[in-house]
Amino acid sequence: MSTVDEIKSRLDIVQYIQQYVPLKKQGRYLKAPCPFHSEKTPSFVVNEDRQTWRCFGACAEGGDIFRFAMKYHGWTFSEALEELARRAGVELRKPSPEQRAQQDELDRLRGLLNHAAEYFQDRLFDPSRKDSLAVMEYARRKRGLTDETLSRFQIGFAPEGWRHLLETFTALGYAPEDLLAVGLVKRNEKGDLYDVFRNRLIIPIRDERGRVVGFGARALAPDDNPKYLNSPQTPVFDKGRLLFALDFAKEPIRADGSVVIVEGYMDAISAHQAGYSNVVAQMGTSLTEAQLRLVVPRLAKRVIMALDSDPAGQNATRRSLDVAREVLQADYAGRLSVDMRVLQIPGAKDPDDLIRETPDEWTNLVAAALPVAEFVIDMELAQLPSNPSIQEREAAARRLLPILMATEDSIYQSANVQLLALRLKMDERRLLNWASDIVAIEQRAPRPQPPKGAEGVDRQPEPPEPPLEPGSAAIPALPNLPTEDFCLRAFFAQPSLLYDVNRKLRELAAEDEELLQKVLTEFAPEDFTRDSNRALMGAFLEAMAQNDSPPLEYLGASLPDSLIVEAQRIMTGEWDRLRPLLRHGLSADLEEWLARYGEGDSLQALRTALIDQSLRLRAIRLQREREEIGYMRPEDGFDENAISSYIARSLRAKQLIDAELSRRTRFARS
Repeated sequence: MSTVDEIKSRLDIVQYIQQYVPLKKQGRYLKAPCPFHSEKTPSFVVNEDRQTWRCFGACAEGGDIFRFAMKYHGWTFSEALEELARRAGVELRKPSPEQRAQQDELDRLRGLLNHAAEYFQDRLFDPSRKDSLAVMEYARRKRGLTDETLSRFQIGFAPEGWRHLLETFTALGYAPEDLLAVGLVKRNEKGDLYDVFRNRLIIPIRDERGRVVGFGARALAPDDNPKYLNSPQTPVFDKGRLLFALDFAKEPIRADGSVVIVEGYMDAISAHQAGYSNVVAQMGTSLTEAQLRLVVPRLAKRVIMALDSDPAGQNATRRSLDVAREVLQADYAGRLSVDMRVLQIPGAKDPDDLIRETPDEWTNLVAAALPVAEFVIDMELAQLPSNPSIQEREAAARRLLPILMATEDSIYQSANVQLLALRLKMDERRLLNWASDIVAIEQRAPRPQPPKGAEGVDRQPEPPEPPLEPGSAAIPALPNLPTEDFCLRAFFAQPSLLYDVNRKLRELAAEDEELLQKVLTEFAPEDFTRDSNRALMGAFLEAMAQNDSPPLEYLGASLPDSLIVEAQRIMTGEWDRLRPLLRHGLSADLEEWLARYGEGDSLQALRTALIDQSLRLRAIRLQREREEIGYMRPEDGFDENAISSYIARSLRAKQLIDAELSRRTRFARS
């Protein structure tokens, strides 16, 4: 029995959910208003026999006790596994001495930073110091911050002077090397140490779990540059992988389904003070995939960028346009299946100024935020004369099409071209022909890989894809595995194939939002039947969401022993070589071996087979859910219309899947 199976055998889902949701018995089921969205008619159902739950309302989600714990608490799979194991009295695999030592070291450095945050805050709230009183007056009057906000965000003050913090902390027993390691002090050319933050308003930066990992510091003297100073890169601080205020914003983001990303700390702090709690800050960096994955899709499906003008005074609209282009070209919307929009602030104000001056206007601006592609088109076409010639419109189209076609998702491509044709009053077929030429050129061109560790999208490079021989109809022979095992093996071999499966599901849903949100959702643990396979898929999704290490290395270091055994069962092959690698954590060496996946098998063949098998698993899942729903009767208090509507959508999705599988089979044989 796997660890997951043992935990589920010891914990009753009804008793667990009952702690958070007031369940009422109705026939064979228990019902309640869904805890994940507002509703008047209860649509949240728990099946005690099967130990599962499902929402038949806006969420259209369901699963086992692990899925509920993750969704309700915002936990990762590892966090849910650890907490539920503790409740069930199940012992998890203990970390290795090396892993424990590394974690202890990081915890010690975070403890030092937390102590520093307390030190800075004590200086701000010290009424005996004239400089502290002046800074407090600045924070209250100039920045408009209340004492409650100052305390909540633990805002502090670093006095003038070169060695205040250094002398205080070394006197407390902290080693200078530790202060250097976390970026609180620096060493000059002579080798002397000095404080990094001096005469600045100090803003602690926390990770999503609320742990202090660094600081942002706002200059207090007019001639002190830079105006904002961040902690340097450290073992616990990487601003490209953090969103400021996410520890406070997680629950509001989940409740609203959307997140607003602003540029600076003060923008986020002012928003929270005004009651707009789903706001986070990217801290002046270019928006990165690592930052987006902190909120998408686990917390939000809509991302709204609200960016101010840059320090050089560039027009805020142009700055937002540049970022919108970056987002399209990075294909965030296509690969992450997220609705990305741009909030345009009038008058070149930043969100901080706007919210402090006219806080009620913020809600209207958020509601009016434009989709990224629409925003890019608007800004480009604003440069055209009022009555542009065909040559001017053609030039604009050729400038815009490479950006609008950057996404690999054909649905987004088609929608973008249609919108451009409408706005330019041009023949859509002509634009589609130009767009096809662009896509063909892009596909022939080699894809540049970002340098390892570079800021921005930081993905593992994919191996080159061998082309299929002209005229070959066959998909090369693939390992003869059960469908669930095959899908997991394929994901482990090529993690990026997850994007292809999700893209296919979105293509099948086309523009039907109900299908997309209810039944053709992204591939998930619920697409598997075995508990161990569900757990492996959940862990795999978690591994894909983090950016600290390659997915397989992360899995090898985080999976409990019982799931490592299940992974070994699926990854059949060179066992003498695989077992030691798995025992000490899956390595990049293993990932390279898996990428080959057998002599003569092309990546295209693997992609084709994986999409086929994934669609079959989704069809089986939909059938399983329809059978479960079929037992629900109106006399037991269930909404007959909601049940009928869900079954109709499920059957429609099955038809689409069957038609797609049939088409793919004919294509493979032709």
